[in-house]
Amino acid sequence: MVKVGLTGGIGAGKSEVSRLFAGYGAVVVDADRIAREVVEPSTPGLAAVVAEFGEEVLTADGALDRPKLGSLVFGDDERRAALNAIVHPLVGERSAELERAAGPDAVVVHDVPLLVENGLAPLYDEVVVVDASCATRLDRLVRLRGMDEQEARARMAAQASREERLAVADVVIDNDGPLAQLEPQVRRVWERLAG
Repeated sequence: MVKVGLTGGIGAGKSEVSRLFAGYGAVVVDADRIAREVVEPSTPGLAAVVAEFGEEVLTADGALDRPKLGSLVFGDDERRAALNAIVHPLVGERSAELERAAGPDAVVVHDVPLLVENGLAPLYDEVVVVDASCATRLDRLVRLRGMDEQEARARMAAQASREERLAVADVVIDNDGPLAQLEPQVRRVWERLAG
Protein backbone atom coordinates (compact mmCIF):
# COMPACT_ATOMS: atom_id res chain seq x y z
CA MET A 1 0.00 0.00 0.00
CA VAL A 2 1.14 3.50 -0.82
CA LYS A 3 -0.30 6.19 1.45
CA VAL A 4 -0.46 9.62 -0.15
CA GLY A 5 -1.37 12.86 1.60
CA LEU A 6 -2.96 15.28 -0.86
CA THR A 7 -3.35 18.92 0.14
CA GLY A 8 -3.48 22.44 -1.21
CA GLY A 9 -4.79 25.83 -0.20
CA ILE A 10 -8.42 26.70 -0.72
CA GLY A 11 -9.01 27.36 -4.42
CA ALA A 12 -5.83 25.57 -5.54
CA GLY A 13 -7.72 22.73 -7.25
CA LYS A 14 -7.11 19.86 -4.84
CA SER A 15 -10.60 18.45 -5.41
CA GLU A 16 -9.98 18.21 -9.15
CA VAL A 17 -6.67 16.41 -8.56
CA SER A 18 -8.41 14.06 -6.15
CA ARG A 19 -11.06 13.32 -8.80
CA LEU A 20 -8.36 12.58 -11.37
CA PHE A 21 -6.53 10.22 -8.98
CA ALA A 22 -9.80 8.38 -8.31
CA GLY A 23 -10.31 8.02 -12.06
CA TYR A 24 -6.92 6.34 -12.36
CA GLY A 25 -7.80 3.84 -9.65
CA ALA A 26 -6.72 5.43 -6.37
CA VAL A 27 -8.76 4.81 -3.26
CA VAL A 28 -9.59 8.37 -2.19
CA VAL A 29 -10.24 9.04 1.48
CA ASP A 30 -11.79 12.52 1.58
CA ALA A 31 -11.37 14.13 5.01
CA ASP A 32 -13.98 16.82 4.30
CA ARG A 33 -16.60 14.25 3.28
CA ILE A 34 -15.84 12.16 6.36
CA ALA A 35 -16.02 15.27 8.58
CA ARG A 36 -19.58 15.78 7.33
CA GLU A 37 -20.43 12.09 7.74
CA VAL A 38 -19.34 11.88 11.39
CA VAL A 39 -21.75 14.68 12.42
CA GLU A 40 -24.83 13.49 10.55
CA PRO A 41 -28.09 13.22 12.53
CA SER A 42 -28.16 10.48 15.17
CA THR A 43 -24.34 10.12 15.26
CA PRO A 44 -22.26 10.31 18.45
CA GLY A 45 -20.30 13.09 16.71
CA LEU A 46 -23.34 15.33 16.34
CA ALA A 47 -24.37 14.62 19.93
CA ALA A 48 -20.91 15.71 21.11
CA VAL A 49 -21.05 18.90 19.01
CA VAL A 50 -24.47 19.77 20.47
CA ALA A 51 -23.21 19.06 24.01
CA GLU A 52 -20.34 21.50 23.41
CA PHE A 53 -22.07 24.24 21.41
CA GLY A 54 -25.75 23.93 22.32
CA GLU A 55 -28.97 23.17 20.49
CA GLU A 56 -28.71 26.39 18.44
CA VAL A 57 -26.25 24.60 16.09
CA LEU A 58 -29.09 22.38 14.87
CA THR A 59 -31.54 23.05 12.07
CA ALA A 60 -35.27 22.56 12.65
CA ASP A 61 -34.99 18.99 11.33
CA GLY A 62 -32.12 18.07 13.67
CA ALA A 63 -29.20 18.34 11.24
CA LEU A 64 -26.07 20.35 11.90
CA ASP A 65 -26.49 24.00 10.94
CA ARG A 66 -23.04 24.44 9.38
CA PRO A 67 -23.30 28.19 8.79
CA LYS A 68 -24.35 28.74 12.42
CA LEU A 69 -21.54 26.54 13.75
CA GLY A 70 -19.10 28.24 11.39
CA SER A 71 -20.09 31.64 12.73
CA LEU A 72 -19.30 30.42 16.26
CA VAL A 73 -15.86 28.97 15.50
CA PHE A 74 -14.46 31.06 12.65
CA GLY A 75 -12.07 33.59 14.15
CA ASP A 76 -12.28 32.03 17.64
CA ASP A 77 -9.30 29.74 18.14
CA GLU A 78 -10.59 28.31 21.41
CA ARG A 79 -14.01 27.38 20.01
CA ARG A 80 -12.44 25.98 16.82
CA ALA A 81 -10.07 23.86 18.94
CA ALA A 82 -13.07 22.50 20.86
CA LEU A 83 -14.79 21.54 17.61
CA ASN A 84 -11.62 19.97 16.22
CA ALA A 85 -11.17 17.95 19.43
CA ILE A 86 -14.55 16.36 18.71
CA VAL A 87 -14.38 15.93 14.93
CA HIS A 88 -10.72 15.14 14.20
CA PRO A 89 -10.51 11.87 16.19
CA LEU A 90 -13.72 10.65 14.52
CA VAL A 91 -12.36 11.54 11.08
CA GLY A 92 -9.09 9.77 11.92
CA GLU A 93 -10.90 6.58 12.97
CA ARG A 94 -13.07 6.50 9.84
CA SER A 95 -10.10 7.27 7.58
CA ALA A 96 -8.16 4.38 9.11
CA GLU A 97 -11.13 2.03 8.52
CA LEU A 98 -11.31 3.03 4.85
CA GLU A 99 -7.56 2.66 4.44
CA ARG A 100 -7.58 -0.85 5.97
CA ALA A 101 -10.42 -1.86 3.62
CA ALA A 102 -8.45 -0.72 0.55
CA GLY A 103 -6.14 -3.73 0.48
CA PRO A 104 -2.37 -4.16 0.47
CA ASP A 105 -1.72 -3.17 -3.17
CA ALA A 106 -3.82 -0.01 -3.17
CA VAL A 107 -2.70 3.55 -3.67
CA VAL A 108 -4.67 5.38 -0.98
CA VAL A 109 -4.93 9.12 -1.48
CA HIS A 110 -5.92 10.97 1.68
CA ASP A 111 -7.49 14.26 0.57
CA VAL A 112 -6.69 16.42 3.61
CA PRO A 113 -7.23 20.19 3.34
CA LEU A 114 -5.52 20.94 6.68
CA LEU A 115 -2.67 18.43 6.39
CA VAL A 116 0.01 21.06 7.07
CA GLU A 117 -1.93 22.91 9.77
CA ASN A 118 -2.44 19.67 11.71
CA GLY A 119 1.13 18.38 11.27
CA LEU A 120 0.02 15.23 9.42
CA ALA A 121 2.74 15.02 6.74
CA PRO A 122 4.72 12.29 8.59
CA LEU A 123 1.72 9.94 8.34
CA TYR A 124 2.13 9.53 4.56
CA ASP A 125 4.64 7.89 2.24
CA GLU A 126 4.29 10.86 -0.13
CA VAL A 127 2.82 14.33 0.29
CA VAL A 128 1.40 15.85 -2.89
CA VAL A 129 0.71 19.58 -2.79
CA VAL A 130 -1.56 21.19 -5.38
CA ASP A 131 -0.17 24.68 -5.79
CA ALA A 132 -1.53 27.86 -7.34
CA SER A 133 -0.66 31.48 -6.81
CA CYS A 134 -2.64 33.53 -4.32
CA ALA A 135 -4.03 35.65 -7.17
CA THR A 136 -5.28 32.56 -9.03
CA ARG A 137 -6.83 31.09 -5.88
CA LEU A 138 -8.54 34.37 -5.02
CA ASP A 139 -9.94 34.66 -8.54
CA ARG A 140 -11.33 31.09 -8.40
CA LEU A 141 -12.95 31.64 -5.01
CA VAL A 142 -14.64 34.85 -6.10
CA ARG A 143 -15.49 33.94 -9.69
CA LEU A 144 -16.26 30.23 -9.39
CA ARG A 145 -17.44 29.81 -5.79
CA GLY A 146 -19.20 33.14 -5.46
CA MET A 147 -17.37 34.29 -2.32
CA ASP A 148 -16.92 37.97 -1.76
CA GLU A 149 -13.29 39.02 -1.89
CA GLN A 150 -13.01 39.77 1.83
CA GLU A 151 -14.38 36.34 2.79
CA ALA A 152 -12.06 34.62 0.29
CA ARG A 153 -9.01 36.47 1.65
CA ALA A 154 -10.01 35.58 5.23
CA ARG A 155 -10.34 31.88 4.34
CA MET A 156 -6.97 31.90 2.60
CA ALA A 157 -5.32 33.69 5.55
CA ALA A 158 -6.73 31.14 8.02
CA GLN A 159 -4.80 28.31 6.31
CA ALA A 160 -1.11 27.48 6.20
CA SER A 161 0.92 29.70 3.92
CA ARG A 162 1.92 28.62 0.46
CA GLU A 163 5.53 28.38 1.68
CA GLU A 164 4.54 26.11 4.59
CA ARG A 165 2.71 23.75 2.23
CA LEU A 166 5.56 23.64 -0.26
CA ALA A 167 8.02 22.88 2.56
CA VAL A 168 6.34 19.51 3.29
CA ALA A 169 5.75 18.53 -0.35
CA ASP A 170 7.38 15.50 -1.89
CA VAL A 171 5.58 16.36 -5.13
CA VAL A 172 4.15 19.69 -6.27
CA ILE A 173 1.42 19.82 -8.90
CA ASP A 174 1.23 23.28 -10.47
CA ASN A 175 -2.38 24.28 -11.02
CA ASP A 176 -1.93 27.92 -11.94
CA GLY A 177 -2.99 27.30 -15.52
CA PRO A 178 -5.93 25.77 -17.37
CA LEU A 179 -7.32 22.32 -16.66
CA ALA A 180 -5.65 20.93 -19.80
CA GLN A 181 -2.25 21.48 -18.13
CA LEU A 182 -3.30 19.75 -14.91
CA GLU A 183 -4.22 16.28 -16.16
CA PRO A 184 -0.81 15.33 -17.64
CA GLN A 185 0.92 16.31 -14.39
CA VAL A 186 -1.48 14.21 -12.30
CA ARG A 187 -1.10 11.26 -14.69
CA ARG A 188 2.72 11.38 -14.34
CA VAL A 189 2.45 11.40 -10.54
CA TRP A 190 -0.06 8.54 -10.64
CA GLU A 191 2.18 6.41 -12.89
CA ARG A 192 5.06 6.84 -10.44
CA LEU A 193 2.90 6.06 -7.39
CA ALA A 194 1.19 3.04 -8.96
CA GLY A 195 4.38 1.71 -10.56
